[in-house]
Formats: sequence, C-alpha cells, structure tokens
Amino acid sequence: MKALLLHEPNTWREMKIEEIEKPVAKRGEVVVKVEAASLNPVDYKTATNGNPSWTYPHIVGLDVAGTVEEVGEDVTEWQKGDRVVYHGDFNKKGGYAEYGVTTAHTISRIPDSITFVEAAALPTAGYTAYQALFRKFPMNAIHTILIHGGAGGVGGFGIQLAKAAGKTVISTASAHNHEYVKSLGADHVIDYREEDVKARVMEITNGRGVDAVLDTVSRDNATASLDMIAYNGHIAHIAGAPDYTKVNPFTKVISFHEVALNAIHHNHDEIAERDLAKMGDEFLQLVQEKKVSAIVERVISLSEVPQALAELSERHVRGKIVVDRNK
Repeated sequence: MKALLLHEPNTWREMKIEEIEKPVAKRGEVVVKVEAASLNPVDYKTATNGNPSWTYPHIVGLDVAGTVEEVGEDVTEWQKGDRVVYHGDFNKKGGYAEYGVTTAHTISRIPDSITFVEAAALPTAGYTAYQALFRKFPMNAIHTILIHGGAGGVGGFGIQLAKAAGKTVISTASAHNHEYVKSLGADHVIDYREEDVKARVMEITNGRGVDAVLDTVSRDNATASLDMIAYNGHIAHIAGAPDYTKVNPFTKVISFHEVALNAIHHNHDEIAERDLAKMGDEFLQLVQEKKVSAIVERVISLSEVPQALAELSERHVRGKIVVDRNK
C-alpha cells in the first residue's frame, strides 16, 4: 500500500509517499481503508522525538475515518464496508496511508449524513474536549467556563460542546480570530496578547471567577489560570499541569484534572478503551444533530501533510486540517 513514511525521528518534514506492506487484522482488530485522516500537534511532536515502540519506517496519524476492509478473529460487531472512525494508538502505525489497523472495540460508526472528512476531524481534538467536559467536570454544577486557545482544535470543540450544554463560555484568542471564536459560541473573547486576561475574567464574572477552566496552552498558562477560578472550581489541562502549590490548602479547594486521551490505549483497561467508542458515538450524534461543527478549515492531499504539520508546529492554525486520501 501507499503511505507517508517516517524513516527516522525528526525527519517528518521530509516524509514522502512510498510503498509499505499493508496491515493485517489480528485477533480483535479491524483493518480500515482510509478515506480521510486529520492532523494534530501530537503528530509532529511524536514524529520529532520518536518512540521506543516504533519500527521504521513508521506511519504517523491518529485520526482515521474510512470503511472496514478486514475483520480479525473474534470480531463480530463489524463487517466489511462499515463506515467507521477511530482514534489510534500512537505506539502503533498510524493513518497517513491507504489502510490503517486498530482495535475493533474502540471504533465508532459514522452516520450516513456525516462525511469521512468531517468524521476524521473529530477524534484527538474533539474527544479530548469531550473527555474534559463530560468525563472530568461535573457539568451540572458548572455555569461559567474559560477555554483557552479557542481558535484551535481542542478549544474550538470545547467551546461548541460547552455552549451546547448551556454554559457561559469565555475564551482567549488572537484578535484576528475573535469573530471566528464567537461564531463557535463563545460569549466573551479575550485578546491574550493585548488584554489582562485575569482582569477581564474577573470583570465578566463580577469578581467571582469561573467555575471551570480548560487549558490547552501550557503549564505556565494553566498556573496563571488558577487565580481566575471560583471556589470549588475545576481546571482540566492538556499541555502541562499547573503549579498546585500556588493554591493554599483549605482556600479555593480547586479540583485538578489531567486529560491525556492517548493514555487510554496503554493501560490495558478495556472499560476505558470502550469509552473511546462511546465518546465517538456521542460526539457523532451531536454533529449529526448540527449542535457541533467538525470545524474543518482546510482539506489537503496526503502529499501536503508535511507542510501542513509545519504550519501546525507554529501554533497558529485555526480549526482542523484534514487529509482527503482521494484528493
């Protein structure tokens, strides 16, 4: 099969389409004919550092949508031709290829009204936001939420999910992205480059602070956000834990939540693994009901992935970039 191959760490800018052996479904697995795959920061980050579990040439790409091509032994719930989407394990070969392979119990069925490109945009960024909001936060007790990096993938999905749940959403973004972030549902957008974020948050919340923060930026940003959280509030972080010592015991009693979606694949916990499929099903239903957009900003060919990853690495890409393998 044809695939975009990484021959050694930190050479992802030079990846080219080459031939490699097609994967075979083992017990409990399915081979998927890839129709679309999306790009995420984790792709260039892991491709830069490599992974001890990889054999080279390696294939990156975690988010895959396509049709089931082959089912392994003991797989009874899927058959050839089923339209599916999945979040892959970065320890294994990924989806920037004609075919991908994954565990059968972690995939979700794509409704007919949703395209492969739309479905492929969802897993890494969308499920991360979904896990933070609906697996970590007690959403029934949250009224205001601050989502950093609202123009990005996780932030953009987080805004939509929070708004669909009826919450007041504050977000941060560069000035040129304010209208876009508002279009996703943010009630207030703060220019983190020009404004005092804490002062604006406290102004918006009448000095109380927000009930929850979803930080997608950095450890330092997560730490700075602690001063913006109300009593008994929450923070979920995906880019480094905040400095917990900045909050004295018996004061704000903040709850801290680490979100690391790919870790699901590495704990040998089938209940957690099956929740990937459940989150996918729930997310796809929201897209089907048009409560959430797939925020696809650009569709590219497989050969354009290295350049697009370079743009992602500069951290100013809006929404999602998706590969249409037929383009």
